[in-house]
Amino acid sequence: MRAISVALCLVLALGVGRTLADPVDRAKSVIRAQIQAFIEDDAEAAYSFASPGIRAKFPDQAVFFEMVKKSYQHLYRPGNFAFGRSKRVGDEVIQEVLISGADGKDWTAIYELVPQPDGSYRINGVMMVQTAPGPAL
Repeated sequence: MRAISVALCLVLALGVGRTLADPVDRAKSVIRAQIQAFIEDDAEAAYSFASPGIRAKFPDQAVFFEMVKKSYQHLYRPGNFAFGRSKRVGDEVIQEVLISGADGKDWTAIYELVPQPDGSYRINGVMMVQTAPGPAL
């Protein structure tokens, strides 16, 4: 009986470890943390999730944060958001984020995340697309 319990614990532990190591799960965690940093007006934290390529374009976190406020208002202040489809392209992760904007319009943010040498993921770009309205609830 004890051997079965130990074996079950081992299987569960290995399954949990695999889930945490999944690139899509790690990418979602990065996106969620960056959106939370935007909501909290934490420019330093938000900037920490940007890839080296984005940091090269915006070498100052204040400039990066102002760009987000101006060009990505729906990410900066989402009404609600949920994860949509995801896709792996080589080592990169493409992730949809469905957003209800503060303006009442629906948007889809398409994130590109790239792996880093330490195994983490960083956001390398976001494309915003206004979503066609669905039926009224």
